[in-house]
Amino acid sequence: MDKKIFELETYNYNLPEDRIAQFPLEKRDEAKLLVYNKSDKSITHKRFYNIIDYLNQGDVLVINNTKVIPARLYGKKDKTGANIEILLLKRINYTDWEILMKPGKRAPKGTIVIFSDKLSLEVLDTLQDGNKIVRFNFNGVFENILEELGEMPLPHYIKKKLEHNEDYQTVYAKHNGSSAAPTAGLHFTDELLTRIKDKGVKVVEVLLHVGLGTFRPVNVDNILDHKMHSEYIEVTKESADIINNAKKQGNRIIAVGTTSIRTLESSADDNGVIHETKKDTDIFIYPGYKFKIVDAVITNFHLPKSTLIMLISAFCGIDETLRFYNEAVDTNYRFFSFGDACYLYGGENNE
Repeated sequence: MDKKIFELETYNYNLPEDRIAQFPLEKRDEAKLLVYNKSDKSITHKRFYNIIDYLNQGDVLVINNTKVIPARLYGKKDKTGANIEILLLKRINYTDWEILMKPGKRAPKGTIVIFSDKLSLEVLDTLQDGNKIVRFNFNGVFENILEELGEMPLPHYIKKKLEHNEDYQTVYAKHNGSSAAPTAGLHFTDELLTRIKDKGVKVVEVLLHVGLGTFRPVNVDNILDHKMHSEYIEVTKESADIINNAKKQGNRIIAVGTTSIRTLESSADDNGVIHETKKDTDIFIYPGYKFKIVDAVITNFHLPKSTLIMLISAFCGIDETLRFYNEAVDTNYRFFSFGDACYLYGGENNE
Protein backbone atom coordinates (compact mmCIF):
# COMPACT_ATOMS: atom_id res chain seq x y z
CA MET A 1 0.00 0.00 0.00
CA ASP A 2 1.28 3.47 -0.92
CA LYS A 3 2.67 5.22 2.16
CA LYS A 4 1.28 8.57 1.00
CA ILE A 5 -2.18 7.34 2.01
CA PHE A 6 -1.16 7.79 5.65
CA GLU A 7 0.53 11.19 5.27
CA LEU A 8 -1.63 14.13 6.31
CA GLU A 9 -0.08 16.43 3.70
CA THR A 10 -1.46 14.13 0.96
CA TYR A 11 -4.93 15.56 1.64
CA ASN A 12 -3.95 19.20 1.36
CA TYR A 13 -5.02 21.61 -1.37
CA ASN A 14 -4.78 25.37 -1.84
CA LEU A 15 -8.00 27.23 -1.08
CA PRO A 16 -8.17 31.03 -1.34
CA GLU A 17 -10.02 32.48 1.64
CA ASP A 18 -12.58 34.19 -0.59
CA ARG A 19 -13.86 30.77 -1.71
CA ILE A 20 -15.15 30.01 1.81
CA ALA A 21 -18.91 30.64 1.79
CA GLN A 22 -19.93 33.07 4.55
CA PHE A 23 -23.69 32.86 4.10
CA PRO A 24 -26.31 30.50 2.62
CA LEU A 25 -27.86 31.12 -0.77
CA GLU A 26 -31.37 32.55 -0.71
CA LYS A 27 -32.58 29.55 -2.73
CA ARG A 28 -31.00 26.40 -1.34
CA ASP A 29 -31.20 24.28 -4.46
CA GLU A 30 -29.54 26.86 -6.73
CA ALA A 31 -26.06 26.07 -5.44
CA LYS A 32 -23.52 24.84 -7.97
CA LEU A 33 -23.23 21.06 -8.36
CA LEU A 34 -20.02 19.45 -9.56
CA VAL A 35 -20.83 16.02 -10.98
CA TYR A 36 -17.96 13.53 -11.01
CA ASN A 37 -18.34 10.20 -12.81
CA LYS A 38 -15.89 7.64 -11.44
CA SER A 39 -16.30 5.41 -14.48
CA ASP A 40 -14.91 7.81 -17.08
CA LYS A 41 -13.43 10.42 -14.68
CA SER A 42 -15.54 13.14 -16.27
CA ILE A 43 -16.49 16.38 -14.52
CA THR A 44 -19.73 18.20 -15.33
CA HIS A 45 -20.97 21.48 -13.87
CA LYS A 46 -24.66 21.78 -12.97
CA ARG A 47 -26.96 23.36 -10.40
CA PHE A 48 -28.12 21.42 -7.34
CA TYR A 49 -31.71 21.17 -8.59
CA ASN A 50 -30.31 19.10 -11.48
CA ILE A 51 -29.57 16.30 -8.99
CA ILE A 52 -32.94 14.79 -9.85
CA ASP A 53 -31.62 14.01 -13.35
CA TYR A 54 -29.03 11.67 -11.81
CA LEU A 55 -31.47 9.77 -9.59
CA ASN A 56 -33.35 6.77 -10.93
CA GLN A 57 -36.55 5.00 -10.00
CA GLY A 58 -35.70 2.40 -7.35
CA ASP A 59 -32.69 4.32 -6.01
CA VAL A 60 -32.58 4.94 -2.25
CA LEU A 61 -31.60 8.43 -1.12
CA VAL A 62 -30.36 8.31 2.49
CA ILE A 63 -30.62 11.50 4.57
CA ASN A 64 -29.53 12.30 8.14
CA ASN A 65 -32.48 13.70 10.09
CA THR A 66 -30.48 15.08 13.03
CA LYS A 67 -31.30 18.60 14.22
CA VAL A 68 -28.69 21.15 15.28
CA ILE A 69 -29.11 22.50 18.79
CA PRO A 70 -27.98 26.01 19.90
CA ALA A 71 -24.92 24.28 21.32
CA ARG A 72 -22.67 27.29 21.99
CA LEU A 73 -23.07 28.96 25.39
CA TYR A 74 -21.25 31.84 27.09
CA GLY A 75 -20.91 32.08 30.86
CA LYS A 76 -18.65 33.13 33.72
CA LYS A 77 -16.81 31.23 36.43
CA ASP A 78 -18.62 31.75 39.70
CA LYS A 79 -15.46 32.51 41.71
CA THR A 80 -13.41 34.67 39.35
CA GLY A 81 -15.94 36.00 36.85
CA ALA A 82 -13.66 34.81 34.02
CA ASN A 83 -15.42 34.44 30.66
CA ILE A 84 -16.07 30.86 29.52
CA GLU A 85 -17.32 29.57 26.17
CA ILE A 86 -18.62 26.02 25.82
CA LEU A 87 -19.77 23.80 22.98
CA LEU A 88 -22.12 20.93 23.76
CA LEU A 89 -20.85 17.73 22.13
CA LYS A 90 -22.73 14.71 23.43
CA ARG A 91 -25.53 14.18 25.92
CA ILE A 92 -24.77 11.45 28.44
CA ASN A 93 -28.01 11.54 30.44
CA TYR A 94 -30.67 14.00 31.60
CA THR A 95 -28.17 16.38 33.26
CA ASP A 96 -24.69 15.37 32.10
CA TRP A 97 -22.91 16.28 28.86
CA GLU A 98 -19.52 16.00 27.23
CA ILE A 99 -18.44 19.48 26.16
CA LEU A 100 -15.60 21.56 24.78
CA MET A 101 -14.67 24.44 27.09
CA LYS A 102 -12.59 27.52 26.23
CA PRO A 103 -10.46 28.28 28.12
CA GLY A 104 -10.55 24.90 29.82
CA LYS A 105 -7.12 24.33 31.31
CA ARG A 106 -7.95 26.24 34.50
CA ALA A 107 -11.31 24.58 35.01
CA PRO A 108 -10.64 21.48 37.13
CA LYS A 109 -13.21 19.20 38.73
CA GLY A 110 -15.61 21.22 40.85
CA THR A 111 -15.45 24.39 38.75
CA ILE A 112 -18.84 26.13 38.53
CA VAL A 113 -19.85 28.15 35.46
CA ILE A 114 -22.90 30.43 35.58
CA PHE A 115 -24.85 31.18 32.38
CA SER A 116 -27.97 32.79 33.86
CA ASP A 117 -30.19 32.55 36.92
CA LYS A 118 -31.73 29.51 35.19
CA LEU A 119 -28.60 27.62 34.13
CA SER A 120 -25.19 26.67 35.52
CA LEU A 121 -22.82 23.72 35.27
CA GLU A 122 -20.29 21.91 37.42
CA VAL A 123 -17.20 20.23 35.95
CA LEU A 124 -17.20 16.53 36.88
CA ASP A 125 -14.12 15.36 34.99
CA THR A 126 -11.53 16.30 32.35
CA LEU A 127 -10.94 13.69 29.66
CA GLN A 128 -7.59 12.77 28.14
CA ASP A 129 -8.30 14.87 25.03
CA GLY A 130 -9.19 17.93 27.14
CA ASN A 131 -12.95 17.66 26.78
CA LYS A 132 -15.01 18.05 29.95
CA ILE A 133 -17.77 15.97 31.48
CA VAL A 134 -20.14 18.41 33.17
CA ARG A 135 -23.43 18.37 35.06
CA PHE A 136 -25.97 21.09 34.30
CA ASN A 137 -28.20 22.55 36.98
CA PHE A 138 -31.24 24.25 35.51
CA ASN A 139 -34.53 25.75 36.54
CA GLY A 140 -37.10 24.78 33.90
CA VAL A 141 -36.88 22.71 30.71
CA PHE A 142 -33.28 22.38 29.56
CA GLU A 143 -34.12 22.53 25.84
CA ASN A 144 -36.16 25.71 26.32
CA ILE A 145 -33.35 27.36 28.27
CA LEU A 146 -30.90 26.34 25.56
CA GLU A 147 -33.10 27.95 22.89
CA GLU A 148 -33.12 31.13 24.96
CA LEU A 149 -29.40 31.32 25.84
CA GLY A 150 -27.55 29.27 23.24
CA GLU A 151 -26.19 30.18 19.81
CA MET A 152 -26.11 28.03 16.68
CA PRO A 153 -22.60 26.56 16.57
CA LEU A 154 -21.34 27.90 13.25
CA PRO A 155 -17.84 26.76 12.28
CA HIS A 156 -14.92 29.10 13.06
CA TYR A 157 -14.37 29.94 9.39
CA ILE A 158 -17.81 31.58 9.10
CA LYS A 159 -17.31 35.13 10.32
CA LYS A 160 -20.83 36.47 9.72
CA LYS A 161 -23.56 36.06 12.31
CA LEU A 162 -26.51 33.92 11.26
CA GLU A 163 -29.67 35.92 10.56
CA HIS A 164 -32.03 32.94 10.74
CA ASN A 165 -31.27 29.78 12.73
CA GLU A 166 -33.20 27.67 10.23
CA ASP A 167 -30.58 28.53 7.60
CA TYR A 168 -28.27 26.10 9.43
CA GLN A 169 -30.91 23.36 9.57
CA THR A 170 -31.97 20.88 6.90
CA VAL A 171 -35.65 21.02 5.93
CA TYR A 172 -36.01 17.45 7.23
CA ALA A 173 -34.27 17.97 10.61
CA LYS A 174 -36.20 16.13 13.38
CA HIS A 175 -34.13 14.90 16.30
CA ASN A 176 -32.21 17.37 18.50
CA GLY A 177 -28.59 16.52 19.20
CA SER A 178 -26.06 17.88 16.69
CA SER A 179 -23.27 20.38 17.32
CA ALA A 180 -22.98 21.06 13.57
CA ALA A 181 -25.27 20.65 10.58
CA PRO A 182 -25.02 17.74 8.13
CA THR A 183 -24.36 20.37 5.50
CA ALA A 184 -24.84 18.39 2.27
CA GLY A 185 -28.52 18.23 3.20
CA LEU A 186 -28.84 22.02 3.37
CA HIS A 187 -29.29 22.12 -0.42
CA PHE A 188 -32.58 20.23 -0.43
CA THR A 189 -35.95 21.97 -0.43
CA ASP A 190 -39.28 20.37 0.36
CA GLU A 191 -40.28 20.85 -3.28
CA LEU A 192 -37.16 19.14 -4.62
CA LEU A 193 -37.60 16.20 -2.25
CA THR A 194 -41.22 15.83 -3.36
CA ARG A 195 -40.15 15.75 -7.02
CA ILE A 196 -37.49 13.15 -6.21
CA LYS A 197 -40.05 10.93 -4.45
CA ASP A 198 -42.50 11.38 -7.32
CA LYS A 199 -39.81 10.02 -9.65
CA GLY A 200 -39.85 6.74 -7.71
CA VAL A 201 -36.79 7.34 -5.55
CA LYS A 202 -37.16 6.13 -1.97
CA VAL A 203 -36.02 8.70 0.62
CA VAL A 204 -34.85 6.96 3.79
CA GLU A 205 -33.89 8.63 7.07
CA VAL A 206 -31.03 7.65 9.37
CA LEU A 207 -29.52 9.52 12.30
CA LEU A 208 -26.03 10.66 13.26
CA HIS A 209 -25.72 13.39 15.86
CA VAL A 210 -22.81 15.45 14.54
CA GLY A 211 -20.13 16.02 17.13
CA LEU A 212 -16.36 16.19 17.38
CA GLY A 213 -15.84 13.05 15.30
CA THR A 214 -16.99 14.87 12.19
CA PHE A 215 -15.30 18.24 12.53
CA ARG A 216 -12.28 17.72 14.79
CA PRO A 217 -9.10 18.77 12.94
CA VAL A 218 -6.33 16.24 12.29
CA ASN A 219 -3.16 17.36 14.08
CA VAL A 220 -0.88 14.37 13.42
CA ASP A 221 1.41 13.76 10.45
CA ASN A 222 0.40 10.08 10.22
CA ILE A 223 -3.39 9.87 9.92
CA LEU A 224 -3.39 6.47 11.65
CA ASP A 225 -2.46 8.33 14.84
CA HIS A 226 -5.65 10.41 14.66
CA LYS A 227 -8.27 9.43 17.23
CA MET A 228 -11.84 9.72 16.03
CA HIS A 229 -14.36 10.93 18.60
CA SER A 230 -17.47 8.77 18.81
CA GLU A 231 -20.91 9.97 17.66
CA TYR A 232 -24.37 8.49 18.22
CA ILE A 233 -26.12 6.81 15.28
CA GLU A 234 -29.47 5.16 14.66
CA VAL A 235 -30.87 3.10 11.79
CA THR A 236 -34.44 1.85 12.22
CA LYS A 237 -35.52 -1.63 11.11
CA GLU A 238 -37.76 -0.02 8.51
CA SER A 239 -34.88 1.95 6.99
CA ALA A 240 -32.59 -1.11 7.08
CA ASP A 241 -35.21 -3.24 5.30
CA ILE A 242 -35.71 -0.67 2.52
CA ILE A 243 -31.95 -0.39 1.95
CA ASN A 244 -31.37 -4.16 2.03
CA ASN A 245 -34.24 -4.82 -0.39
CA ALA A 246 -32.93 -2.18 -2.79
CA LYS A 247 -29.46 -3.73 -2.71
CA LYS A 248 -30.93 -7.17 -3.45
CA GLN A 249 -32.76 -5.75 -6.45
CA GLY A 250 -29.60 -4.15 -7.79
CA ASN A 251 -30.68 -0.58 -7.05
CA ARG A 252 -28.30 2.11 -5.81
CA ILE A 253 -27.86 3.55 -2.31
CA ILE A 254 -27.07 7.27 -2.51
CA ALA A 255 -25.83 8.86 0.71
CA VAL A 256 -26.45 12.53 1.40
CA GLY A 257 -23.34 13.71 3.21
CA THR A 258 -20.45 12.09 5.00
CA THR A 259 -22.56 11.60 8.14
CA SER A 260 -24.99 9.36 6.22
CA ILE A 261 -22.04 7.44 4.73
CA ARG A 262 -20.54 6.85 8.17
CA THR A 263 -23.90 5.79 9.59
CA LEU A 264 -24.55 3.30 6.80
CA GLU A 265 -21.06 1.83 6.78
CA SER A 266 -21.11 1.53 10.60
CA SER A 267 -24.42 -0.35 10.48
CA ALA A 268 -23.47 -2.89 7.83
CA ASP A 269 -21.96 -6.33 8.31
CA ASP A 270 -19.20 -7.81 6.17
CA ASN A 271 -21.79 -9.20 3.76
CA GLY A 272 -23.14 -5.74 2.98
CA VAL A 273 -26.33 -6.14 5.00
CA ILE A 274 -27.60 -3.18 7.05
CA HIS A 275 -28.93 -3.91 10.53
CA GLU A 276 -31.15 -1.97 12.92
CA THR A 277 -28.66 0.08 14.92
CA LYS A 278 -28.50 2.24 18.03
CA LYS A 279 -24.91 2.82 19.09
CA ASP A 280 -21.89 5.12 19.03
CA THR A 281 -19.55 4.99 16.06
CA ASP A 282 -15.97 6.19 15.67
CA ILE A 283 -15.52 4.83 12.15
CA PHE A 284 -12.64 6.46 10.28
CA ILE A 285 -12.82 5.99 6.52
CA TYR A 286 -9.69 6.69 4.49
CA PRO A 287 -8.25 5.30 1.21
CA GLY A 288 -8.13 1.52 1.18
CA TYR A 289 -11.55 1.23 2.81
CA LYS A 290 -13.97 -1.16 1.04
CA PHE A 291 -17.44 0.37 0.90
CA LYS A 292 -20.18 -2.12 1.82
CA ILE A 293 -23.33 -0.10 1.17
CA VAL A 294 -22.85 3.27 -0.48
CA ASP A 295 -22.95 3.47 -4.30
CA ALA A 296 -23.06 7.25 -4.82
CA VAL A 297 -22.55 10.35 -2.70
CA ILE A 298 -23.94 13.87 -2.49
CA THR A 299 -21.63 16.03 -0.41
CA ASN A 300 -20.15 19.49 0.08
CA PHE A 301 -16.50 20.45 -0.36
CA HIS A 302 -14.48 19.77 2.77
CA LEU A 303 -11.55 21.35 4.57
CA PRO A 304 -8.01 20.49 3.49
CA LYS A 305 -6.41 17.73 5.58
CA SER A 306 -9.76 16.80 7.21
CA THR A 307 -11.11 13.31 7.87
CA LEU A 308 -13.96 14.20 5.49
CA ILE A 309 -11.74 14.76 2.46
CA MET A 310 -10.02 11.49 3.42
CA LEU A 311 -13.42 9.77 3.26
CA ILE A 312 -14.13 11.24 -0.19
CA SER A 313 -10.64 10.19 -1.29
CA ALA A 314 -11.50 6.64 -0.21
CA PHE A 315 -14.56 6.79 -2.46
CA CYS A 316 -13.03 8.45 -5.55
CA GLY A 317 -9.28 7.98 -5.15
CA ILE A 318 -6.85 10.56 -3.78
CA ASP A 319 -5.59 11.96 -7.08
CA GLU A 320 -9.05 12.24 -8.63
CA THR A 321 -10.50 13.86 -5.51
CA LEU A 322 -7.78 16.52 -5.54
CA ARG A 323 -8.29 16.97 -9.29
CA PHE A 324 -11.98 17.82 -9.03
CA TYR A 325 -11.39 19.86 -5.85
CA ASN A 326 -8.84 21.96 -7.70
CA GLU A 327 -11.22 22.37 -10.62
CA ALA A 328 -13.89 23.57 -8.15
CA VAL A 329 -11.39 26.13 -6.81
CA ASP A 330 -10.50 27.25 -10.34
CA THR A 331 -14.15 27.63 -11.35
CA ASN A 332 -15.15 29.67 -8.30
CA TYR A 333 -17.19 27.13 -6.36
CA ARG A 334 -18.13 28.13 -2.83
CA PHE A 335 -16.61 25.86 -0.16
CA PHE A 336 -17.53 24.31 3.20
CA SER A 337 -20.76 24.49 5.22
CA PHE A 338 -22.72 27.08 3.22
CA GLY A 339 -20.91 26.24 0.00
CA ASP A 340 -21.69 24.31 -3.17
CA ALA A 341 -22.06 20.57 -3.59
CA CYS A 342 -20.77 17.65 -5.60
CA TYR A 343 -22.34 14.39 -6.76
CA LEU A 344 -19.99 11.41 -7.00
CA TYR A 345 -21.13 8.26 -8.77
CA GLY A 346 -20.25 5.47 -11.19
CA GLY A 347 -17.60 2.76 -11.20
CA GLU A 348 -16.96 0.10 -8.61
CA ASN A 349 -16.71 1.36 -5.06
CA ASN A 350 -14.21 -1.31 -4.05
CA GLU A 351 -11.60 -0.49 -6.65
